[in-house]
Amino acid sequence: MNRLKNNYMVYKEKYRIYFFCSLLVFAVLLSCNEFKKDNQSINNNQLIDTSIIYINYTPNATDKIILRSDYANKLYGFWLGQCIANWTGLVTEMDKIGNIGEIKTGNFYTRDDWGKPDQPSIWGQGIPSDLSSTIDFVFEDEDGVWGSDDDTDIEFMYQHLLYSNRTSVLSAEQIKDGWLKHIKKEEENFLWVSNQKAMDLMVEGFLPPETSDPKITSDSIYSNYYEMIDAQLTTEIFGFFAPSRPDIALKMAKLPIQTTARENAEWISEFYIIMYSLASYVTQELSQKEKIYWMANEARKGLPNKSYAAKMYDFVKEKHTKNIPWEETRDALYKKYQVEQADGYDMTSRELYCNGCFAAGINFGSSIISLLYGEGNIKKTIKIGALAGWDADNPTATWGGLLGFMIGKEGVEEAFGRKFSNKFNIHRTRINFPNNGLYTFDEMAETGIYIIDRVVQDEIKGGIDLQKDVWYIPMLR
Repeated sequence: MNRLKNNYMVYKEKYRIYFFCSLLVFAVLLSCNEFKKDNQSINNNQLIDTSIIYINYTPNATDKIILRSDYANKLYGFWLGQCIANWTGLVTEMDKIGNIGEIKTGNFYTRDDWGKPDQPSIWGQGIPSDLSSTIDFVFEDEDGVWGSDDDTDIEFMYQHLLYSNRTSVLSAEQIKDGWLKHIKKEEENFLWVSNQKAMDLMVEGFLPPETSDPKITSDSIYSNYYEMIDAQLTTEIFGFFAPSRPDIALKMAKLPIQTTARENAEWISEFYIIMYSLASYVTQELSQKEKIYWMANEARKGLPNKSYAAKMYDFVKEKHTKNIPWEETRDALYKKYQVEQADGYDMTSRELYCNGCFAAGINFGSSIISLLYGEGNIKKTIKIGALAGWDADNPTATWGGLLGFMIGKEGVEEAFGRKFSNKFNIHRTRINFPNNGLYTFDEMAETGIYIIDRVVQDEIKGGIDLQKDVWYIPMLR
């Protein structure tokens, strides 16, 4: 009996060991399967940059949570909206600049001119735009390719430089090397005024921010290259690279802005960057119109109160608040700042070519007209921007890009009731990019996401959850 009992106990012990070993093996296999499943779910997420080490992050209750795939759709909308607005604005670029000095262009356009024949620009030699015989939207069909222009190409270049250099803040050397690699040194290189001056100085060996220093840039043509429009066209995108954190966006953009701009032109560029960053912060409970007004008023806080940029914003806002038609506000802006030279805006007395029609100030005032009177409607905003005058493609591109981001790809298509090309040719104006210069908006948006991944971890000190496909953005207290 004892022998049977002992055999039974041995058998029971072996069975117990076998059971627990089997259970352990099952648990290990289950764990492996779960790990494999987790890996597959990450690998199936297309928005993963293999050059980044994604660090574990414990979110705070106050963190702003942003869905990365949704943001990619918005970046697609940015590039699409910017291209539509840019090319539409080119139809009327420099058609109307006023009647001071040698170049006189007659009465400014009004809303009644939309759809009517385009008039020649100041350099059109009497010939209207070849983009459109009438003042109307310019589209690129699904089988076409959008061409780059000075309102999109340097922004594209800065995005490429941030990603290829694996950095969030470009150095002076990286900016210089990028300009010299991707911009032709000789005409036609699609550079003008302060951009061209900066390029010339880089060729000589100067680095930003010396390239906007008036002590270095002043010559027999201009003593105020740093007050021209150029930085406004090239740096807004930095706002999107720091979602909901304008402070980080301004840090990233400081040197790119100062490559060409100082003082009012710099503050105006910062205004645009702040608005771009706030586009992912503004509460969704507001209407599109209310969002735009809130963002603009927040960005206004960054303009020094005594600057002519601040005075121009306040002037336009006051007229808009009083429900004065946008055409009357534009005419009043022209009279006050170009005829009467109020608030220190003395471009007319400098006797510049075309009365400083591509200066930062007057074009900022014009852009605020299209922004406020456009009320967050992308079509209305682009129309007003194209008709308002001066360097018409710049304000349209700025706000077309912002509103395109806010409503996303589908929102842009719905607004215009049609589909568009998603292809972009950076080699129309710039050189030496991969892929023979041909990209899709999807690819451009994806690159933007990876730049933001790095910014979120390195600059914002937030986190990325690849499983949930979100950024955690710590907010300023």
